[in-house]
Amino acid sequence: MPKSRREFLTTTAASAAALVTGVHADAQTPPLASTPAAGTPPAFGTAPAVGPEISPATIAEAEKLVRVELTPGERAQVAGNWRQAMAGIMERRAGPKKVALEASLAPASRWDPVLPGLAAGPARDRLVRGKADPGPLPKRDDDIAFAPVTALSRWVESKALTSERLTRIYLERLKGFDPKLQCVITLTPELALEQARRADAEIAAGKYRGPLHGIPWGGKDLLDTKGIRTTWGAEPYRDRVPDRDAAVVERLHRAGAVLVAKLSLGALALNDVWFGGETKNPWLVEEGSGGSSAGPGAATAAGLVGFSIGSETEGSIVDPSMRCGVTGLRPTFGRVARTGAMTLSWSMDKLGPIARGVEDTLLVLAAISGPDAGDVSSVSSRLDFEADGAVAGLRVGHFPAWMKETPATEVDRAALETVRRLGMVPVEVSLPDWPYGSLNTILFAEAAAAFEELTLSGGLDQLKMQVPDAWPNTFRQSRFLSAVDYVQADRLRRKVAMEMARIFERVDLLLVPSLRDEILTITNFTGHPSLTLPAGFIEVGEARSDWAPDPARPLPTFSPKRRVPHGVTLIGRLFDEGTIGRVGIALEKAFGVREERPKGF
Repeated sequence: MPKSRREFLTTTAASAAALVTGVHADAQTPPLASTPAAGTPPAFGTAPAVGPEISPATIAEAEKLVRVELTPGERAQVAGNWRQAMAGIMERRAGPKKVALEASLAPASRWDPVLPGLAAGPARDRLVRGKADPGPLPKRDDDIAFAPVTALSRWVESKALTSERLTRIYLERLKGFDPKLQCVITLTPELALEQARRADAEIAAGKYRGPLHGIPWGGKDLLDTKGIRTTWGAEPYRDRVPDRDAAVVERLHRAGAVLVAKLSLGALALNDVWFGGETKNPWLVEEGSGGSSAGPGAATAAGLVGFSIGSETEGSIVDPSMRCGVTGLRPTFGRVARTGAMTLSWSMDKLGPIARGVEDTLLVLAAISGPDAGDVSSVSSRLDFEADGAVAGLRVGHFPAWMKETPATEVDRAALETVRRLGMVPVEVSLPDWPYGSLNTILFAEAAAAFEELTLSGGLDQLKMQVPDAWPNTFRQSRFLSAVDYVQADRLRRKVAMEMARIFERVDLLLVPSLRDEILTITNFTGHPSLTLPAGFIEVGEARSDWAPDPARPLPTFSPKRRVPHGVTLIGRLFDEGTIGRVGIALEKAFGVREERPKGF
């Protein structure tokens, strides 16, 4: 039988005494107490020894991983009782008393983006659609396919267009263009046509459900769909079939939307390579579409769906929206329940819409918002949005230095001038020069925990991408992150959130270069909402990639340069998506680039 910690301490102490005195433990020396006195508490460092033997040299090598330095004496002490003091805390994983942690089990602690003492979000719940007339139904199917949801919904509601016809248009386009874009993992024609016919019957009977009724959409393939495979874009899960729908899928079904396809994502929500290939950018098919909401970005830009649902942990809605020239809304952390969605990071993952217009994203957000018991971080919230609301006088924060440096372009600088021209007030803001990348300790640790079993079982070896910056290497490296540094990163996270709260005391929203590393990292950890929309065009002489430079995978170059869309990003106050939506619509009209399409689609 294994000994208790106290029994182990007693026998080890006796052995140690014998070694020091050179006398046998059963000699005539006074014996150590065999049982502790009543009321003696257990002590750290007295558990039975488990795990492999280690030495001071082991500790010296480990110091290099966590960037600390101990003295020789400290190393000797650490190594001396490591197997009694620390190795046992791995028992949950290493045994003998192993405990399985279900994929649906969230950590006990959760991130609340709203700091104590502060209120967030609008006082009322209001959604006022734009009044613009979409005009008559176009004669060409391609023109219908590229229309925004604001127009599609008006045509469907007025019965100028049936959901079944619209659904067939998108299904045909998905079949025809997917070989070029590699953006579809699973088509759902039977379900789609069934839902479309039901929508038409309901609308004919006067039972109109709202602006998404009868509108075909595509979901990033990390959203569970009952009876339809949900693969997470990764080889080990390519035959995974859930037995229920994700909360967001259920809500879109209730809104009457029509699911036409499960769309690609980079394997386990990283970049744009999945088990079927690399999803392409419709504007420049020699490059990837950006990740990890690669399929939603590409399919929406190519007019293959009315809208799509993506997810973001640290850039996965912003990135493909920017590259593919579409509009992506990353909601405030906690607004949209993630029940039934693949977990990468419990305290960071967010689900949000990608569409061809700003108002479209707000219409979708209204349908998918709200808490669910399966997501402990989801909360009730309000959405106050008026599509044609005034923007004059709003204070728009910007970082002057960022507008002068890469990745900002003339398009970004022109957007700031447009803000001024529309009567908004640019306000210079700043953030401390802190190591914001340290926050990724949290992401890496949570992601490695989410996929611990896949990592330790060797399942990661099945993934297509095995380069140093892909998940397999990152998950393995993350096993050696310091728990102390995780806690310190969590404290830094709150400190950064306090800085963001300070900025939003002075401004109503921020305008930033979409892929500026600091703000992308900061706002994903603090949970602030963002809206990325096309603002103009730039020329590129080389394909862009989410992957680190790799001599084995050189990127295509172009002469002459290629014209591609470029977007800007608005950051809003917590739960204030309505304001960035209102400003987004004003900018969208001023930019005048929304209706441009990628050639060949």
